[in-house]
Amino acid sequence: MAALVATEAAGSPDPAEAAEMAEAAELSRVLSRMLPGLEADSKLGRRRALEALQRTLEAADPAAAAAAFQGPWARLLLPRLLRCLADPAEGCRALAVHLLDLGLRRAARPRDALPRLLPALAARLAGPEPARRPPPEVCEELRLALVQLLHLAVRLSGAALAPHLDDAVRVLRCTLLDPFAAVRRESCECAAGLARATPDHFHMQSESLIGPLMQSISHQHWKVRVAVIEATGTVIQFGSGKSVDDVLPHFAQRLFDDVPQVRQAVARVVGGWLLHLRDRYSFLHRLIPLLLSSLDDEIPEIACGAAGLWEQVGLRWQMENEEDLKDKLDFAGPPPAHHPSPGSRPGLGCRELVFRNLSKILPAICHDITDWVVATRVKSAQLLAVLLLHAEGHITQHLEPVLRTLLHACADEEKAVVRSCTRSAELIGTFVSPEVFLKLILSMLRKSPSPSGLLVFASVIRGCPREALRPHVKVIAVELAHAHICQGSENRLYGERLLQCVQAVVSVSREDCRGAGVPLMEVLVTVLALWGPAGLDAKVQEALAELAAVESVDGSQDLFREHVGALLERLAASHQDWTGRSTGFLQFDVVLAHSGPALGEALPQLVPILRSCLQPARDPPMRLKLFSTLSGLLLGARETVDSQGQFHGYLDTLIKDIFVPSLQWHAGRTAAAIRTAAVSCLWALVSSGVLSDEQIQEVQETLMPQILTTLEEDSQMTRLISCRIINVFLKTSDGVIDPDKFIKIYPELLKRLDDVSNEVRLAATTSLVTWLERVGNEAGKCYYQSSIQHLYRELLVYLDDPESAIQDAVLEALKAGSVLFPDLLVREMEAVLHKHRSPTHCEQLLQHLQGLPPAP
Repeated sequence: MAALVATEAAGSPDPAEAAEMAEAAELSRVLSRMLPGLEADSKLGRRRALEALQRTLEAADPAAAAAAFQGPWARLLLPRLLRCLADPAEGCRALAVHLLDLGLRRAARPRDALPRLLPALAARLAGPEPARRPPPEVCEELRLALVQLLHLAVRLSGAALAPHLDDAVRVLRCTLLDPFAAVRRESCECAAGLARATPDHFHMQSESLIGPLMQSISHQHWKVRVAVIEATGTVIQFGSGKSVDDVLPHFAQRLFDDVPQVRQAVARVVGGWLLHLRDRYSFLHRLIPLLLSSLDDEIPEIACGAAGLWEQVGLRWQMENEEDLKDKLDFAGPPPAHHPSPGSRPGLGCRELVFRNLSKILPAICHDITDWVVATRVKSAQLLAVLLLHAEGHITQHLEPVLRTLLHACADEEKAVVRSCTRSAELIGTFVSPEVFLKLILSMLRKSPSPSGLLVFASVIRGCPREALRPHVKVIAVELAHAHICQGSENRLYGERLLQCVQAVVSVSREDCRGAGVPLMEVLVTVLALWGPAGLDAKVQEALAELAAVESVDGSQDLFREHVGALLERLAASHQDWTGRSTGFLQFDVVLAHSGPALGEALPQLVPILRSCLQPARDPPMRLKLFSTLSGLLLGARETVDSQGQFHGYLDTLIKDIFVPSLQWHAGRTAAAIRTAAVSCLWALVSSGVLSDEQIQEVQETLMPQILTTLEEDSQMTRLISCRIINVFLKTSDGVIDPDKFIKIYPELLKRLDDVSNEVRLAATTSLVTWLERVGNEAGKCYYQSSIQHLYRELLVYLDDPESAIQDAVLEALKAGSVLFPDLLVREMEAVLHKHRSPTHCEQLLQHLQGLPPAP
């Protein structure tokens, strides 16, 4: 009896199981009634059957046991729905996909459906030859639904999908290239899910997905590009590391993407590889540049995110290599005192990562920084600065190729490239000893000076700490002052870069520049001489003010007072070879123009150079320019050459060795122009007020014959100035002129009354008045009676001149001379009175004569 009870107990089903079996049986009966409709010939019949199935499944209690659904689903529903995927009617296929989605979600063991589901999906999405034919499924919305179904199967099945990996990968290889952007995005997510679901087997198939992914990485939709990048990160993370080399060039191109989200995805994926990729140590030199390039992204969020990832990478590498870094960790010192950003100095792990891979990274950067694509050059230049900031003192090992690269890159037309390269050069100055970088840079400049080379030099100096630069300031200044550098080109940019070098030395060294004042002044004078007219004058004046401040003098004129003697001594060494375009002469001209009162202290050096350069045998353009400059100095002689009251000691040299040879007549327009310049210069001297009457008399005794000759010059200016000079000579003569020489003056002036220029005629009349006044002061005026009578006769003719101003001037001259021999003048007037067309002036003159006292 007991055995019978036990047997009955073992054979009776559990109530829950019995309920599930009953539910499954009921579902099977319901499905059995509906499934024949799926085989109907009409599209409408099949559609109605599918809709009925949909209502049945959706009406079922979601909380019902999945086990009860599993049997009918796998035995009855799944096979027929998979056949419906090939239905000619698009609506039927869509309902079939939807029902498959519902079935997978409700089934207790969705993995059991994989052997039938995966081949069916592959048949609809991949076909037999996916590379040559479009997929069998022509509707893009259905292709999207099928890929979503595959993605659902991957999520629900997990590792059970491994035996069917070939079909899944075959599908994804096709759908990753689908024309519909949404299909591509869903395929990327599915590929990433597949990699995570089958980590132990995926590496065998991962490489086959890289090709389609890379073909989609440049898709026109940015969301597709982001999805491809993220999927590639996961595929390689769980797949084969061999694909990294194939992927990185495409990732590098995406760093130039216009959409920030794409660049952010690259930084995020590369950072994840540096943290978690199994073979990451083999690819450090390829991955580090990609992540560091994002540190300079124009979007702050991307730059901050990349910085955070890079910090994590450095810390992880530091933990993994703690034994190697033990000494550096235990005895870590503070950041260098001259570090550009000590508060945000990269961590030890980050610095070591860069240093240990720098030799592999630099060659590629040095190549890309000269690429023909502007964006590539900009990124490479930015990356170089970041690498140098991390490498710090280890830059020294790679200094020569880095400097060569900067030399070429600083000549780039793109300002962003130049800006980053100057930053790199400043970091070299910060971290490399001056003994090292000066040897290399100066060697490059001696070999081929260029604007880019000077810009690199200026930037390196700007970044160098003052204490380190102090012993080398004079060496730098002397090197810059050498002709092969400071006169290396006539290009304006070259002058601007040379000026930047001086400004860098002065701004960094400050008071340490005092021992190098002369060569620095020589460079600034050269810049003013060669490029001042091209627009650098204001910048040079600023540099002179800075140099004056560090030398504790007031302004540029005091600075010239300190150094003008030494500057003139240096220039004197080459003045014998000067021409109008010689740099030495242009420098000399700048010194004259800017020294002001300092010239009065440098006359012993100045006058010999003037005397040599103004000789008739020297270059005519140079003489013209120098006479013009000298005229300006002599007009303000008290503030320039005579500031110390010593100019009179050099007057004899100026007159006999400079003016006398220059006023001698020579044929040709150039010689005439030089005589005009010399006459102008002489006028500046005699009208400046710096000469006493006695000194002017000395000048007059020497130069009066030459000045009388210049009254016949073709140049109106020369004739005019000559008349004025003669007037000054006569006013200061006070009877000291030899009568025979004195009497020869008025005929030359009288000729000028017929000059084509009224201005010259008026000046000549004024000089004649002065000449007549000087005769009145002579004790033996009777000696001049016949000459004065002749002068009366000639002047009376000009009372009928067409120009009223000339008539008035001549009338005043006759009035001034009438006191000498009034009777002679009356007789001359009576002889010609009847000839005058307008006797008004003659009547005025007669009235004037009647008012004179009787002659003794």
